[in-house]
Amino acid sequence: MNWLAHLFLSEPDTEFRLGNLLADSIPRPDRASLPQNFQRGIHQHIKIDAFTDTHPIVRRSRSRLTGDYRHTRGILIDIFYDHLLATNFPRFSPQPLESFTADFYAAARAHPIELPTDARSTVDYILDSDPLTSYRTQGGVHRALRRLSNRLSARLNKPIALDHAIPDLQHNFEPLQQDFLEFFPFLQTHLRSL
Repeated sequence: MNWLAHLFLSEPDTEFRLGNLLADSIPRPDRASLPQNFQRGIHQHIKIDAFTDTHPIVRRSRSRLTGDYRHTRGILIDIFYDHLLATNFPRFSPQPLESFTADFYAAARAHPIELPTDARSTVDYILDSDPLTSYRTQGGVHRALRRLSNRLSARLNKPIALDHAIPDLQHNFEPLQQDFLEFFPFLQTHLRSL
């Protein structure tokens, strides 16, 4: 699951939502100084990832990608699942996607939290660029994969081009959508049981 799913699966508390959204951007030593609800959001993020990464339906989705993606299949499916959540948003929420994201952006702007530099940059990017709504389009998915490719390339000091997987994702759209629609209710039920 990527940003949109983490936000959608959060409690309606701004700090909790930010923690769930930004967990990957917060180094462990910096977490203890953050507000309690933010830390609870981080824990929810970890639970979502653990459930998702080990679920057989998600493994099936990863296996549908035939390219040489090595360790990036999970990243590709996470972002594509956000695309599928965005395109199927009315199935899961009575609130339109644009309204849902606009409400979050307004709340995040009204409730600033002192964050480490990487996390602050991520929040600023999300608030300024609206990638959460743009996941609905293939262009939004392409931009997300390109941005992530640039970050991974810089971190690993080698070229990464996740956006080259777009044709594979398009070719497998229907089976991946069926996987997502089967999996996401399991994830929601799992979180309600915690």
